Amino acid sequence: MKLDFSNDHINTGVATLSSHFLWASALVLTLAMVSFALDLAGAPHRAARLEARRSAAAQTRATADGDVLVDAPATTQLTPEKRQWGGIGMSLSWLGTLLLIVAVATRTIAVGRPPLGNMYEFSMVGCMFAMVFFLAWSLKSDIRWLGVFVTGPIVLFEMLAAVVYYTAASSLMPSLQSYWLSIHVTVATLSVALSTLAFSLTVAYFVQNWRDERGEAGRERLKWMDALPSAASLDRTTYGVLIVAFPMWTFTLIAGAIWAQEAWGHYWNWDPKEVWTLVIWVVYAAYLHARATAGWSGKKAAYIALAGFAAILINYGVVNVYFVGQHSYSGL
Repeated sequence: MKLDFSNDHINTGVATLSSHFLWASALVLTLAMVSFALDLAGAPHRAARLEARRSAAAQTRATADGDVLVDAPATTQLTPEKRQWGGIGMSLSWLGTLLLIVAVATRTIAVGRPPLGNMYEFSMVGCMFAMVFFLAWSLKSDIRWLGVFVTGPIVLFEMLAAVVYYTAASSLMPSLQSYWLSIHVTVATLSVALSTLAFSLTVAYFVQNWRDERGEAGRERLKWMDALPSAASLDRTTYGVLIVAFPMWTFTLIAGAIWAQEAWGHYWNWDPKEVWTLVIWVVYAAYLHARATAGWSGKKAAYIALAGFAAILINYGVVNVYFVGQHSYSGL
């Protein structure tokens, strides 16, 4: 099924407006990143003040009862301090994501089709999905500790989209004018967005694990990391995210083959893009297999997860731009 995406549908004014919204989103999310960083920087001071309040409350109870309560610090319930910078970071994340959604929506209006036809559009939509996943997760759990690890890469990818990958609004090349564009590329973008969150968790895991390996001396360094879950918890969370992302990437691989048969008459042509899509699948399959059968966890599994995300970066940042093939539609 071919769709008609002629240049008559292009609205350059709305496309310019979309790029302005992207810049605005990047600015707001940069401020969110700084706010999350300040929140983490204040974690050691919050912990020290909470411990002081517990000690004071324990002494007050001991005086009132006329007896010394050995377990008073552990049983005394105190209201946690308000985390002003963390709250600001979350508010800015919501605003930055809203601006990004508007940027994607206006790009859709400008080109009259799903904004998935080149690197610029793919990067923009991928950043949007990653932020939406992060914010949806934040509604269920307090993950302000993850904010700086998520907004940092997202701002970087937004800047790459705006500065390096920017492509003027245009119609699709003939091979992309198919309903498979919305199906295949959207699911691929969702999978990459989840893989980006997994990458952020893996980076946090390595920092936390580095502290744990050095014992008490290591835990005294980077005290702000005490605000994050343990290394084992971060490792398990990464595994959970990739369990969701992997079936999406599997579907991406299969749907791409079906689309290739429709567009070019062959399910598989050993095109560079196809090969790297398969490489990504193999690496993440190895990660899940190693965890499920060999019981791998911790650093060994984390290295494979990093290799998978590195393959994603190569696929979209190198293969799309520098390799000539049937998938040469980066727009650069």
